[in-house]
Amino acid sequence: MEEIILYGLAFFVIAFLYASVGHGGASGYLALMAIFNFSAGVIKPTALILNLLVSCLAFISFYRAKHFNSSMLWPLVITSIPFAYIGSIVPISESFYKKLLAIVLLIAVARILFLSKASNHKPAPKWYWLSIAGAFIGLVSGMIGMGGGILLSPLLLLMGWSTQQQTAALSAIFIFLNSAAGMVGQVQNGFQLDPSIYVIILFVLIGGWLGAYIGAKKLKADQLKFILASVLIVAATKLFFVN
Repeated sequence: MEEIILYGLAFFVIAFLYASVGHGGASGYLALMAIFNFSAGVIKPTALILNLLVSCLAFISFYRAKHFNSSMLWPLVITSIPFAYIGSIVPISESFYKKLLAIVLLIAVARILFLSKASNHKPAPKWYWLSIAGAFIGLVSGMIGMGGGILLSPLLLLMGWSTQQQTAALSAIFIFLNSAAGMVGQVQNGFQLDPSIYVIILFVLIGGWLGAYIGAKKLKADQLKFILASVLIVAATKLFFVN
């Protein structure tokens, strides 16, 4: 029981931090499950379920705070959703999965440490460029078992296409829709969950709600981002070098 509570507290912290910037937290959950030696078959569906819950809470908070701009959403999701489904049913080896996941976790570290603020605002690109980006993000997200916010947010912020708050709101709904598409593929393939999932869900819901509320009110938790980045680096290193 003590081990399950420890898991829950760790997932609580991840949900809180990620929800505060409009993310579901899949990369963080993936990192924790890698560190805690969850089986490969459990990791992807568990991350998707937790992602759905937290991204929904995050979107509601940022939407209520009037940070959501829907004009960029539809070109992204019209391609990301089907490609997320395709990615979720693509058979890949466990070795390739671990290496791909490690790369995405390092992207998450870069996003947390170096892209916390938006660059100078620029007009959004043509819809077809957004659709191409959505397709790529959706495919990779479906293969790994996440919603794609870790890939989408750096793109939006680096290119200056949206503010930090707008990026958070857009990422949250983008993550939710792609996670739902990825979960459909998991249901069709069949999946298993760790017995501790219900306790973890409770902690994640509480952490996600608190993080989303604080993030939407512009109360940032920047002092904790280095701890989160350290978790991701440890997990990525383990995935790269440990069988």
